[in-house]
Amino acid sequence: MTESPRLTELRRQEEELVFASFDHHDAWRLGSLIANHAIASEFGVAIDIRRHNIVLFRCVLPGATSDQEEWIRRKSASVLRFEHSTALLSEEFAARGHSPVGGGWLAHEDYTLAGGSFPLRVRGAGVIGAVTVSGLSSDEDHQLVVDGIRSYLKTVGVSAP
Repeated sequence: MTESPRLTELRRQEEELVFASFDHHDAWRLGSLIANHAIASEFGVAIDIRRHNIVLFRCVLPGATSDQEEWIRRKSASVLRFEHSTALLSEEFAARGHSPVGGGWLAHEDYTLAGGSFPLRVRGAGVIGAVTVSGLSSDEDHQLVVDGIRSYLKTVGVSAP
């Protein structure tokens, strides 16, 4: 079976968007970059950058609702468990005709495969956290995160492996 172009693109993004290092200052700068883009675009979103049990950056812009808190919690839990973006996970499971959330082996109240959460992958260390946006469509949330990470990596001079 041939892989869909969308699935190929999502895999490529994860291979490309890898950090040389990532600390609290990087979280602030990356989060601020995404927030500034969202503000300029008048997006009512919430933005979250976290390591496993610590929030490093949080911003809730006008227009975001309290629902975004739950979406962020569930999206980031999926990324931290599977170490792939929620968009990639969604596409992979759809291609297999299976949903781990709907299938009963992942609790719906704890996980979601809605796009908008992306792994913080550090070269030599693996996935150390997640960047999550909630408030737009799944594809738009995902793209806002990917564009933000790509822009940030260009500003710090990190090139693809």
